Amino acid sequence: MFKNAIVKKPGESYINGLTTSDLGSPDYDLLLQQHEAYIKALEKCDVTITDLPANEEFPDSTFVEDTAVLTKEFAIICNPGASSRNRETEEMVPVLKNFYSLFHYIQAPGYVDGGDVLQIDNKFYIGLSDRTNRHGAEQFKAIVEQYQYEAVIVQLEEFFHLKTGIAYIGNDTVVVGGEFIDHPLFNGYKKIIVPKEEEYASNCIRVNDYVIMPEDFTTTISKVENAGFNVIEVPMSEFQKHDGGLSCLSLRF
Repeated sequence: MFKNAIVKKPGESYINGLTTSDLGSPDYDLLLQQHEAYIKALEKCDVTITDLPANEEFPDSTFVEDTAVLTKEFAIICNPGASSRNRETEEMVPVLKNFYSLFHYIQAPGYVDGGDVLQIDNKFYIGLSDRTNRHGAEQFKAIVEQYQYEAVIVQLEEFFHLKTGIAYIGNDTVVVGGEFIDHPLFNGYKKIIVPKEEEYASNCIRVNDYVIMPEDFTTTISKVENAGFNVIEVPMSEFQKHDGGLSCLSLRF
């Protein structure tokens, strides 16, 4: 069970943030409305929200997931792979010290984005992407193995981040799209297959009694509901324009 979630308000500079999409420029007012809807969804999941103020110096810093990976025992402070985002961790560490006393840090030349790390029970999957390199992944693996976690490094071929294409929603079930549908590393799980046209819905989050999903991806939402999960839908169009998904917008622990 998660007790806490950390979110961060997007600043006006968000519209100048990093993106690989061709979906157009975000509408800032609508972005703020969608962020509020996201917070309300988390509140429905019965977690305590720490809502951080915007920082215009870091346009992408609303995507707090990339700054850290949090376990029950310790926090790993990531070293984000994009130079414009690298210092976002400096803001997050003081916040996390309110909750954790044990910290580990990914050090250069290693880079890790939290969006490339998926935890399934006692195992971590670490994606190698444009934002997470082999050096960083090996550091992460060595850290968690000290605490008897398993860790597996996964080379990405298509997706921006590991969690762009796969989510663990409990009950031994993963939601998968694209390159992960037939990936041998995930064949041991029950799979909810996301159709190509709904790949964005591969990034969803299980928070206590609910699975939070992006709205309007009706086929995937129906599959998740039919598998026995309670779904909360959240509008995400303005975050999607900058490669952001539901997991990106919070640290849940």
